[in-house]
Amino acid sequence: TAESEMHTNDGLFGIHDGVTSVDPGWLTCQAEVRLRLHYSKTPPVSISKRRFSNSKVKIKLQVVCIDKDKNEPSLSSLLKLPTTVEIRKVSEDGYTSTHSQPENGEALEPPQWIEYIIRTMDPDNLQVTFEFFEEDVNGYGSSRFVRTGLVGTACLVSPGFLENGTDYGRLTLPIMGHTSRHAIGTVTVDYLVIQPIQDLQCDMSSSFTKFWKKRSPLDIGHRGTGRTHSAKHYRIRENTINAFKTAAKHGAAYVQFEVQLSKDQVPVIYGDLTCITCAKTVFTHWLHLTLVQNCLSQLVKGSWDSNVSSYFNMNTFLDIILSCVLENAATRRIIFSCCDADICSMVRRKQNKYPVLFQTQGLSDRHPELMDIHCRSTPFAVNFALSEDILGICANAADLLKNVDYVREIQSKGLVVFSWGEENNDSEARKEQSEQKIDGYIYDR
Repeated sequence: TAESEMHTNDGLFGIHDGVTSVDPGWLTCQAEVRLRLHYSKTPPVSISKRRFSNSKVKIKLQVVCIDKDKNEPSLSSLLKLPTTVEIRKVSEDGYTSTHSQPENGEALEPPQWIEYIIRTMDPDNLQVTFEFFEEDVNGYGSSRFVRTGLVGTACLVSPGFLENGTDYGRLTLPIMGHTSRHAIGTVTVDYLVIQPIQDLQCDMSSSFTKFWKKRSPLDIGHRGTGRTHSAKHYRIRENTINAFKTAAKHGAAYVQFEVQLSKDQVPVIYGDLTCITCAKTVFTHWLHLTLVQNCLSQLVKGSWDSNVSSYFNMNTFLDIILSCVLENAATRRIIFSCCDADICSMVRRKQNKYPVLFQTQGLSDRHPELMDIHCRSTPFAVNFALSEDILGICANAADLLKNVDYVREIQSKGLVVFSWGEENNDSEARKEQSEQKIDGYIYDR
């Protein structure tokens, strides 16, 4: 009977009606310190000793929290969450994630990206040691002799890169020989620090980070109705409220625009990282910038260039923009996208309300190859998106048109696929992508 019904817990976490859905959530009191080793430009490890020229070097990471209150532990120190380390490897062939390391470390292969993700409540008090092991393999016919041993170590303390106020960058550390205690080489490490968003609480009232309802391809207006200087759209200035309204009137489901911060840290809609101004005090016309809080449309593309030395701290940059969107967007449908993989990772970890797309270039005849290996091929971008648990990717239309199976393969992995590029201005190209069941395309309407 209805009165005697009893509901029991099956003990399976994250499974409802046969569907598994487990979300990593967002950062609250912890920070993430990410250390990366990769071959984007040059090999990250260089050992000058000749005896190691034919050896394969493996790497292992050891992390210790420096406890300043070791003698008199406080209640707050006793309640702190433990520091954990996740080891993530991403390549064109796939990705892996684990919390354990082999006794003699991991081998770093040229196409791989190895990332050590340290989650801690004490990002200012970390001591990180890289241990380097030699795997010397000598083979004669079918016989092999393998000798593994500790070659040297390199040390890094978090105050060394946090005290200067930067939350991303690159460090070159000396590798000290295990026996000689002299420098025998160097290791180049990229670092990224992700802090929880300040003064804004996320909750589970609505979360669309991985939600997507399959439908016909979405028409997305590039900067509203298109670039200002294209012959078709010169009458309507890009990235303006007029452009967004015009795109909506002509059937655009979303509009895409870039967001920057002004010097006084106000989010504005503008397409480039810099603005060229006249040195003379002669004004030919005023440049009007649209405030983000006055125009929260749908597809927000963050812009970032880590080579601009005078730019904002990345956490500050994102906290201001995310706070503006979370406080003013109400029920609008928002999707964040960026061609910088770090920005995508940070947006995903700072909030749980809006989905994120990684915009990638892939193989292109029109654009020069990018330094970031995440953007160099669509398969690599796909595995990055899977490893970060974001909604999907926004791929180069030219790459998708050359590889007709990409859309189906990407969607079979549970990702959403959008496209961008001048090819999308051709109706035949959009029709071809529509036949491939793409989820949306950005073009000059």
